[in-house]
Amino acid sequence: MTTATNAKPAKTALFLAFAAVYVVWGSTYLAIRYALETMPPFLMAGVRFLIAGSILFVIARATGAAMPKREHLLPAVIIGALLFLGGNGGVVWAEQRIPSGLAALAVATEPLWVVMLLSIGKRSLPAGRVAAGLALGTFGLFLLAGPSSLVGAGQADLLGLLAVVGGSFAWAFGSVLSQNAKLPESPFMSTAIQALAGGVLLTLFGLVQGEAGRVSVSAFSTRSILAFFYLVVFGSLVALTSYVWLLRVADPAKVSTYAYVNPVIAVLLGWALGGEALTMRIALASIVIVGAVVLITSKPAGPKREEARKPEPAPENAPLPAPSSEAACASC
Repeated sequence: MTTATNAKPAKTALFLAFAAVYVVWGSTYLAIRYALETMPPFLMAGVRFLIAGSILFVIARATGAAMPKREHLLPAVIIGALLFLGGNGGVVWAEQRIPSGLAALAVATEPLWVVMLLSIGKRSLPAGRVAAGLALGTFGLFLLAGPSSLVGAGQADLLGLLAVVGGSFAWAFGSVLSQNAKLPESPFMSTAIQALAGGVLLTLFGLVQGEAGRVSVSAFSTRSILAFFYLVVFGSLVALTSYVWLLRVADPAKVSTYAYVNPVIAVLLGWALGGEALTMRIALASIVIVGAVVLITSKPAGPKREEARKPEPAPENAPLPAPSSEAACASC
């Protein structure tokens, strides 16, 4: 694996990389909605990750990554199932029922699940700041799905919201497991084989659900086709590559800010381009959930480290919600 150097990256490169992680990942929720207009959810997602995983595999090999070993395959399948079949599968299914902006807000709760799982594993209570973030995030979800008499009409479809929250839990669980899993050293190879495993599982699940009978290539709209390739090229390749690079050259705490920028971008894009409602309930829930993620992902004040530690390859981030690159975004 290539080691990080002390050379400072160009400001333009940093700007473009952060823009990709912020805007592209925030826009993938609306792209999913457009793709689902004429494509079945699980087959669409499965083919997407099969293509993206194959390209990442080629990139990994071209940059010197070793072939995965037999011992890497089972962990890749288990974690790929949690991240892609559970995490992304929950999102694509739910976006048939709820707006893309709401899906992004619910996915933003993934750091909450990571903190809870890590606390359970360590058998210790989270710090006060983190506990406050957990409580605030739970209240934000209640605002989204609770009684409309609280803050006006516009609550989310409960089943769709539960699917996204469940998918976020699966994504978080896979992220935590990936910390100690036997996976390839190269983050690109690790991501590639997990995406390939997830793509196979999503495709098989779609076939079991009878989605093959719903596939009509001639019926695919231009908007759906463009959205699909946007998800593959920009969501799964450009933004992910930018994210992996940023973890090596920038402060991980700054990189982790994607977790509370993405839902804001998604809500605004859904409102501006997708005609999705921006009600008082959604606005309040956005503030509450994003505030919760800020509390959880922000590093407490302390002595500055002399040198940033090299992040280990196994999605989605630092400091808390990012155990590795694969867990960065449930829709990416």
